[in-house]
Amino acid sequence: ITCPGVQLKDKQELYLSVFVLGQYQKTECVPAVFPLFFQERLLFEKEFTNIVDPGDLVKLLEFDTAVLELIQLVPPVGKVLATYEENTRDFLFPDPKLTHGHRGLQREVLMKRSPFFTGIAPKLRFSTTCLISDSLLILGRSHIQ
Repeated sequence: ITCPGVQLKDKQELYLSVFVLGQYQKTECVPAVFPLFFQERLLFEKEFTNIVDPGDLVKLLEFDTAVLELIQLVPPVGKVLATYEENTRDFLFPDPKLTHGHRGLQREVLMKRSPFFTGIAPKLRFSTTCLISDSLLILGRSHIQ
């Protein structure tokens, strides 16, 4: 996360909170000095039962929202400094015009500042990789793929 010229008033560490596919994960904490480097891979796994058609999965992802929050560990509960929200379909499968490179699809987006954050909006650089696979469900004696 970059934010040229911005210095944070509070010096407590920060982390990135990620909510995707109904699951929450967070990064390790980093010092409160820009640029912030979160060199981590977060893995989200989701099994969609009763989805056979890929088009149905796309529709389901369009109605889900991916939320990323930059949070500073300011007592008592922490402060959300900036957020980024996007429907999960576009988050996982961005338009080719928004990506750089081939593998990993590097993206850069501006986060929305909270009232606690002064200065320009932070720029978040990240990539997503998605794997969709069919699974064999065993229901009684019948097999459904």
